[in-house]
Amino acid sequence: MAVSAVVPSASPGEAMCPHRLVLEHVTSRWGVLVLIQLLDGPHRFSELRRAIGRVSEKMLTQTLQTLERDGLVHRDAKPVIPPRVDYSLTDLGREAAEQVQALAEWTARRMGAVQEAREGYDARKRGSEQD
Repeated sequence: MAVSAVVPSASPGEAMCPHRLVLEHVTSRWGVLVLIQLLDGPHRFSELRRAIGRVSEKMLTQTLQTLERDGLVHRDAKPVIPPRVDYSLTDLGREAAEQVQALAEWTARRMGAVQEAREGYDARKRGSEQD
């Protein structure tokens, strides 16, 4: 299927239409990792942060809030002391997570071809700079 059939073209003023915003949220640096991690089941904030690694508390909080607003993540705050908050995927979130996980798996499988392409590009670039 052509990309234009999936993502309609838009004028510059329409660049941030709703479906593009959701696509941006799902495919963001941290959004992808959160969704994939939550495929394993519910996680507490600190568990997610450790599992993902190198994400600031602020960025993880923003990412979770954005995904929750989009209906992809469920936040379950338990009324206990100390407070306990679990994050899990909604049905919609599971669908999205399965899609981004497939893309992540494809990336892992095809990394050799990507690396070859990069090396070829870099070699051609070096060659044209020497001319």
